[in-house]
Amino acid sequence: MTSKDRAYLRSLANKVEPIFQVGKSGISDNLIKQVDDALEARELIKITVLENSPEDGLDIGNTLAEKTNSVLVQVMGKKITLYRKKKKDSKINI
Repeated sequence: MTSKDRAYLRSLANKVEPIFQVGKSGISDNLIKQVDDALEARELIKITVLENSPEDGLDIGNTLAEKTNSVLVQVMGKKITLYRKKKKDSKINI
């Protein structure tokens, strides 16, 4: 993914609200499954990392991207943005 692609995805992510929160329990199998399903439905999602999380946003973002086969677009403070192209009917063209 090029820097222009990331910039385009970041611009699209400005309008997206976070749909998941990672708290003190960290990353669970259930969270990974829900993030995977959300990526298939939406392609671009945001996740909030709460203050009581045992890991920082970058570690959580890298782990979730690896487990869900997605791309970590950005980590800004406590917000993580992930992208994965839909298998069919993709709305975001990169």
